[in-house]
Amino acid sequence: MKVIMMMAITADGKIAKDSAQFADWTSTEDKKLFAKTSRECGAVLMGENTFKTFPSPLKERLNVVFSENENNPETDGVKWVSGEPEKVLQELSELGYEKVILGGGSFLNSLFLKKGLINEIMLTVEPKIFGTGLSLFNQDLDANLKLINTEKINENSVLLHYEIIT
Repeated sequence: MKVIMMMAITADGKIAKDSAQFADWTSTEDKKLFAKTSRECGAVLMGENTFKTFPSPLKERLNVVFSENENNPETDGVKWVSGEPEKVLQELSELGYEKVILGGGSFLNSLFLKKGLINEIMLTVEPKIFGTGLSLFNQDLDANLKLINTEKINENSVLLHYEIIT
């Protein structure tokens, strides 16, 4: 199964000011790109804090939400999961998914990268600076990347597409 981490970051590398911030600071083009790519993949993996920033589940794709809470509400389009990411990916593969989007946050991004489960990273760099806030990853990691493509998606925003190399 191919895992593509897809995130928007500020020019200083932040994904949010705090864990409750919705990504309303990203460009329209970034939102359209995320919607298109995640619909093509069919599933978006995210942590519970990231999911809580959305007003409702993402439509037309499976929202796979990692949570340690045992009392999550049954919601259409949402699959609550816990445990090892490898097992979750195996289950999604058995359901017919071939590619998934990893949509954060920093804890889940770090967990997947540390376990070698991310194949590609797509970053939209937005013309914004937070100074402090949440980074893409929340722990010491080491990974080498190969640039696949760069694309200017609007006057001020750039998409960087990387492959993780071992």
